[in-house]
Amino acid sequence: MDKNYLIKKWLDNDLNSEEQKAFDALEDKPFFNEIIEEGQRFKGQNTSKVSTFENLEKELKYKPEPTFNWKKTLVRIAAVFVIGFGLYSLFNKDKHSTFETQLAQTEQITLPDNSMVTLNELSQIDFDDNWDKERNVQLKGEAYFKVAKGKRFDVKTDFGTVSVLGTQFNVTARDSIFSVICYEGLVQVVHNNKTTKLPAGKAYRIINGITEAFNVAVIQPEWLQNMKVFEQAKIADVFASIEQHYNIKIVTNTIDNSILFTGAFELDNLDNALKATTKSLNLTYVFNNKNEVVIKNAKE
Repeated sequence: MDKNYLIKKWLDNDLNSEEQKAFDALEDKPFFNEIIEEGQRFKGQNTSKVSTFENLEKELKYKPEPTFNWKKTLVRIAAVFVIGFGLYSLFNKDKHSTFETQLAQTEQITLPDNSMVTLNELSQIDFDDNWDKERNVQLKGEAYFKVAKGKRFDVKTDFGTVSVLGTQFNVTARDSIFSVICYEGLVQVVHNNKTTKLPAGKAYRIINGITEAFNVAVIQPEWLQNMKVFEQAKIADVFASIEQHYNIKIVTNTIDNSILFTGAFELDNLDNALKATTKSLNLTYVFNNKNEVVIKNAKE
């Protein structure tokens, strides 16, 4: 983990168990402990904001040392900065959190009201940590939301806004696709100043400007069950995703790479993934070796 990131989380007293282990393993850990011990000797009022280093220095009382000690001097200087940073954090009410996933990666995030978000691959969310001020989540990509009972907030995307109250739903907002599926409760979707309400089992989707409503029978998104789901995706992008996940090379020189694919397949079996993507598009595949697959038209 990034050292500066761990130090910031440590100063905010916000390390989780995994981050705490990583912080404890830092070679500078004993020095940080000494800084805190020294910093605690200083007296200051938490109710008054210190705006400059000079003002802070005036409030601190130093005891003269009988001999000059570089180590103690450095520790005390560092303690001043620790206290200053802590005061800055105390009065900085506009903290912001951003989470981003890479290809073949998902992440679970807890929102300030204890609602849970599972972020799908190649997605990003950000939100203000102070929800007394603003209860908005910005989303790019795809995420599944499990909202705490009685809690309300808005999910904002480039396509529209989804308003929720104690519900479970999935939002996709990437490329030319905007999709909202409600699995429990009720969600409200606003797109181009038009409001649509979705109860459980209903879905709303816009693909390339075309809007459609449909029913869903599943109780949660397929991608939460280790399945890869595509909606009107270029086959070249589908194969690129398979390449990344299985660390192989897929050759598509003789097919139309702009063909659109809609479907899903499990991520634990390469053959099944290739069959699912090729069969419905009248394509076939052969292995040149264990690390290279060639995709062909079925008539070749």
